[in-house]
Amino acid sequence: MTHHLLKGKRGLIFGALDEKSLAWKVALRAKKEGADITLTNTPVAIRMGKINELAKECDADVIPADVTSLDDIQTLFNKVTGKGNIDFILHSVGMSPNVRKGYPYTELNYEYFLKTLDISALSLHKLLQTAYRMDAINEWGSVVTLTYISAQRTMPGYGDMTEAKAMLESIVRNFGYYYGKAKRVRINSISQSPTKTTAGTGISGFDKIFEYAQRMAPLGNASADACADYCITLFSDLTRMVTMQNLFHDGGFSTTLASEEILNNLEELSFPDVGNFRNG
Repeated sequence: MTHHLLKGKRGLIFGALDEKSLAWKVALRAKKEGADITLTNTPVAIRMGKINELAKECDADVIPADVTSLDDIQTLFNKVTGKGNIDFILHSVGMSPNVRKGYPYTELNYEYFLKTLDISALSLHKLLQTAYRMDAINEWGSVVTLTYISAQRTMPGYGDMTEAKAMLESIVRNFGYYYGKAKRVRINSISQSPTKTTAGTGISGFDKIFEYAQRMAPLGNASADACADYCITLFSDLTRMVTMQNLFHDGGFSTTLASEEILNNLEELSFPDVGNFRNG
């Protein structure tokens, strides 16, 4: 169903790679709701992914840009705003060399760690700072970035992305204040359920994480399509007074201590005798 929530609006979407990407889903939904969009990703991702297929389907321009490069971001905004200011931005960017190369959290490569922070968190600040200086986003515009609950709660396997997501959410709050005061631009993060994207399934033990969250959340895991719907509401004029928030889109997982399904299955687990610890 189409509601024309973004009719007449222009948007910039970072991070679409293939049909499994959350950014891909958001782009399709934004176009369906009447938006004119521009797609961007790194030159390597554009070559390796399917973004040009998405661009054709959405009648969108594709502009390559490295989100860690201020020069690239500046050039990107110059090109996009050549047709006028924009109304919304999706920042769907994240990558950890440590996770990709299998470095455990207790044995991080710190050069890789800095790259993780730069790509996955500082990139949001860089694009916001550039847009702010250029006055590139229309009044009452909206910026949305995607995060995960590991920013608040420990999850083995997520590595240094945990710190990156915590920093990302902090940037949302802090830049949200300044952009809101100056231009009434709102900035929010969506903390999404485990989702079977190309990036998500690359995390060690993802299938178990997905199944655990599915059993814990009263509504089950939120799908990629549902996440796209939620993004559209935040881009629309219906949420003009929502800013600086980390919004959980996870079927209730984040506020559920334990589900009946999980508790009922505890008897399947084998726990060591406490006495063994005392005597060992």
